[in-house]
Amino acid sequence: MATFVLIPGAGGQASYWNRLVPELTARGHEAIAVELPAGDESAGLSEYADVVVDAIGGRDGGDGDGGDDIVLVAQSMGGFTAPLVCERVPVRLLVLLNAMIPRPGEPGGQWWAETGYRQAHPEEMDVERDFFHDVPPEVRAEVIGQGEPQQSGTPFEQPWPLAKWPDVPTRFVQGRDDRFFPLEFQRRVVRERLGLELDEIPGGHLAALSRPRELAEYLVSLV
Repeated sequence: MATFVLIPGAGGQASYWNRLVPELTARGHEAIAVELPAGDESAGLSEYADVVVDAIGGRDGGDGDGGDDIVLVAQSMGGFTAPLVCERVPVRLLVLLNAMIPRPGEPGGQWWAETGYRQAHPEEMDVERDFFHDVPPEVRAEVIGQGEPQQSGTPFEQPWPLAKWPDVPTRFVQGRDDRFFPLEFQRRVVRERLGLELDEIPGGHLAALSRPRELAEYLVSLV
């Protein structure tokens, strides 16, 4: 059995994973959806990592007897937080999902220019087009009904603190229908920054909402 620790993107809502969690548990695994303090102006990347480490608790097998295998799954902006967690607890696998990949010393606010994002996505962000185009209408209505998530600018202002990518097996999975982070843009960034080839699954940027079954099958296949 693996324990999937699910780190959300901007907005920090654990509810983003509500459709994925039962798919993972139905396949015999544990799933922990983390709520990040995204609306707290005093909370930066270190505090986000604290929350994830606290959520993992004693499941890291730190007693030397193995314990559950921790698989971190980081969505979008969660790519800035997950590697920090890998430096603090034993992690079997890090999975980046439609994620941002930071470089040492790079603030999140500079990631867009440093990666050439605007050349790949020159339009202004449109919530319906970029995020909800493939999410079922009833799921979209439920998410919108929760209100607009708050995201502090604090973690985007801080230099990413690690000197290098953690020495943890890493996979990158990209929704081939992602309109916010287009597939070929991500393919280039993943090669340049991690030296990896990405895996593709169906779905857009919010794949855990639009394609939870396919995402669960992919994640379970890794363990």
